[in-house]
Amino acid sequence: MAIIRKVKGIAPVFGEACFLADNATVVGDVVMGDRCSIWFNAVVRGDVHSIRIGNNVNIQDGAIIHCTYQKAPVEIGDNVSIAHNAIVHGCTIRDNVLVGMGSILMDDVIVESNSIIAAGAVVSKGTHIESGSVWAGIPAKKIKDIDEHLLKGEVNRISDAYTMYASWYDKED
Repeated sequence: MAIIRKVKGIAPVFGEACFLADNATVVGDVVMGDRCSIWFNAVVRGDVHSIRIGNNVNIQDGAIIHCTYQKAPVEIGDNVSIAHNAIVHGCTIRDNVLVGMGSILMDDVIVESNSIIAAGAVVSKGTHIESGSVWAGIPAKKIKDIDEHLLKGEVNRISDAYTMYASWYDKED
């Protein structure tokens, strides 16, 4: 069973039809929408600031979502995929975004809708990623505009796939 804990009397709140892997950890001031999934070894730590997660968001294996004390909360929109081992720290991610495997998003980053952060990218503190763009590298830079194929074929496909994958797991009694 997932680790779900209160911090300073504040417990996480989950929407409908959410999946939490057996060893996922969700603590503190976390509010999650419907049809979200938190996968194996993922940590969503709302202990030092708030974390708000929209609908149909998947936080994949080993990913970490955290904040900076009294300075930088996390806000994640709808239809977002946070891939394996990514770190999302004190930033804002709007709707229809793919955050690639092993990428790092630092405090005060804003990722506008319909964007991709490539695997392994490091997005520096305070970076503003405009809607419809793909960013990659260390430090991350814009490499191209997103096209319809990438939006539907990657961002939306992955978001929808994780909702399906979560449905494969037996519900606990």
